[in-house]
Amino acid sequence: MKIEHIGMWVKDIEQTRRFYETYFEASANNLYHNEKKGFKSYFLTFASGARLEIMHRDDIKEAAGELFGYAHLAMSVGDKDDVDHFTKRLTDDGYDLLDGPRTTGDGYYEAVVLDPDGNRIELTTD
Repeated sequence: MKIEHIGMWVKDIEQTRRFYETYFEASANNLYHNEKKGFKSYFLTFASGARLEIMHRDDIKEAAGELFGYAHLAMSVGDKDDVDHFTKRLTDDGYDLLDGPRTTGDGYYEAVVLDPDGNRIELTTD
């Protein structure tokens, strides 16, 4: 078995699509739009074959703080220098850094940044 994809609600679907295409070389399919339900989605495919579905509906409202369920998306970007590079690139472009880069207690070298919707992304080593 394998995880087929992960779905994530977003506020601005086009901004989020561009973010993952720009920084993580994701490739988006054509926008799916169900006008009756007010639902839009893209499937973003990464070089590894992993897929992320970003979804938007106007009636989905913002949640604050830690919640049960989705906590973060971990993106393996290479070695420590790559983590440092990605972290600097994202923070230089105005994205929030929550933690790191650092070696965690369980041995990961990582930094935690926020995507345009405030979702946590762990930038990790391979």
